[in-house]
Amino acid sequence: MRPDIMAEEHKSISEREQEILAFWEQQKIFQKSLSQKAPKGNFVFFEGPPTANGKPGIHHAEARAFKDIIPRFRTMQGYRVERKGGWDTHGLPVELEVEKQLGFKSKKEIEEYGIAKFNAKCKESVWTYLKDWQEFTRRLGFWVDLENAYVTYKPEYVESLWWVIKQIWDKGLLYQDYRVTPHCPRCGTSLSSHELAQGYAEVKDLAVSAKFKIKGKNNEYFVAWTTTPWTLPANVALAVGTSIAYVKVKQGEDYLWLAKARSEVIGEGEVVEEVLGEKLVGMEYEPLYPFVHDAINGTEQEGKKAWYVASADFVTTTDGTGIVHTAVMYGADDFELGTKIGLPKYHLVKLDGTFVDKAGFLAGRLVTDEGVAIDIIKDLAHRGLLIKKEKYEHSYPHCWRCKSKIIYYAKDSWYIKMSTLREKMIKENKKIHWEPEHIQEGRFGEWLREVKDWAFSRERYWGTPLPIWVCKKCGEKKCVGSFQELKDASSDPSVVSSPSFDPHRPTVDEIVLKCEKCGGEAKRVPDVCDVWFDSGCMPYAQWHYPFENKAKIDPPSPRLRGTGKGEAYPADYISEAIDQTRGWFYTLL
Repeated sequence: MRPDIMAEEHKSISEREQEILAFWEQQKIFQKSLSQKAPKGNFVFFEGPPTANGKPGIHHAEARAFKDIIPRFRTMQGYRVERKGGWDTHGLPVELEVEKQLGFKSKKEIEEYGIAKFNAKCKESVWTYLKDWQEFTRRLGFWVDLENAYVTYKPEYVESLWWVIKQIWDKGLLYQDYRVTPHCPRCGTSLSSHELAQGYAEVKDLAVSAKFKIKGKNNEYFVAWTTTPWTLPANVALAVGTSIAYVKVKQGEDYLWLAKARSEVIGEGEVVEEVLGEKLVGMEYEPLYPFVHDAINGTEQEGKKAWYVASADFVTTTDGTGIVHTAVMYGADDFELGTKIGLPKYHLVKLDGTFVDKAGFLAGRLVTDEGVAIDIIKDLAHRGLLIKKEKYEHSYPHCWRCKSKIIYYAKDSWYIKMSTLREKMIKENKKIHWEPEHIQEGRFGEWLREVKDWAFSRERYWGTPLPIWVCKKCGEKKCVGSFQELKDASSDPSVVSSPSFDPHRPTVDEIVLKCEKCGGEAKRVPDVCDVWFDSGCMPYAQWHYPFENKAKIDPPSPRLRGTGKGEAYPADYISEAIDQTRGWFYTLL
């Protein structure tokens, strides 16, 4: 046998693969597949953007195999499959990596360092492993256009995002509200429900059943249970179900009230009275801790009634004692109840998750540290107010990026009214062809049926700035939907006109607009957008729509709008890992 033939036969699979890859590159086979005639028209593929500040892993290899095979097959069938790559370059994934590089532990350190310098570092960081990703993609034989990839931090991409936000604003779907939202004390920012869904972990927390002394009664107490002992100092009410049966149990010298169905929580005792919850409503008790009571003295909150039993429809007897401890600033149900009945609202905890100076022996301590729960339990026991302590295993949300425990915290945030869009999204979901099929009504459908308003704003630095300006004089709000609109409204248009204009913080923070209502000065709100919004808008923003490339999105005829297809919208094929059903897939819809 000829030596050259023998050498060919003895080549390894890897060597043969490299030869094929070299042939594809030399002959520009991928590029030719895009330029050849496509008798069947366009087949639209969306590439979910990775972040290049981390190395690709084996899960990326698996995903890219699925992403590649269908577009190749459709190309062979006579379709033109434009495969535009993309890079996700904003948000906590990038910021935390830079914080790590700089040795920072808090937002305060970032601000002392300087937002401009920090964001410049973030911009550099996103390309740390670009060559790794390029070689990884090449070696897998994944055909995707990385030379013309979309980059989410580029000004033209940000401008398209602003346009989308303006559409949401004009429809009355973007609003600001003071309410309880998931908050990461470590990162110092709100988190959305879809971010929360990616960060649950099984934990064993200290849970406690505590006694609340009833006013005017000797040795008579309400018993409430909580898995977050750190919220007990902020208690301002107890909640009961009006139709739930409650019993007063004599135990030693004490008389303890709790739900009849949960009486085993306190052990043996003699039931001396039984009533429905409605009979307990209005009864007052002594504050468990004096901190809130003392802090609100002399403030507008002072006159508000607190430390009494209220009725609430969220009370159950599936766990706990059937009496719910209520700390209005640290629970969604608590806050809603407190707003409804006028309970005082006062924060004992700062945004960094530490207790305020007025919190006595807890001042300055991080609420999620187990030592805080231990010391509260010791204090309750010392005062004779502890019924029971236990380790309680449950699923608890953690920050999807830093893995710290989140807390529920009342504050101002911006929201998108996803609850208003729920039925429309459920209807649109029925038009999607899912593989496997059960995702449609299962994991994704269940998510849509329970969809919450999107906590949209982030109190961070490296992200798409929320394009809302607020007048310092009259409070009028303006949402800007393009750089031209910003230039026209700006008191100094030259900043926006500059070829080097960067629509990120801190440059955009310094742009002052003239209020159209009163003529006063309007300043931008300091928040940036949820990073998932960036990738969710890629169908439009990758083409700088609607400022360019309208044919990519809009149907060829206006009468087809809403029913027809543009050249690159909507997608015919998307493939990602299952976790994206509550991440990128959700924000795309």
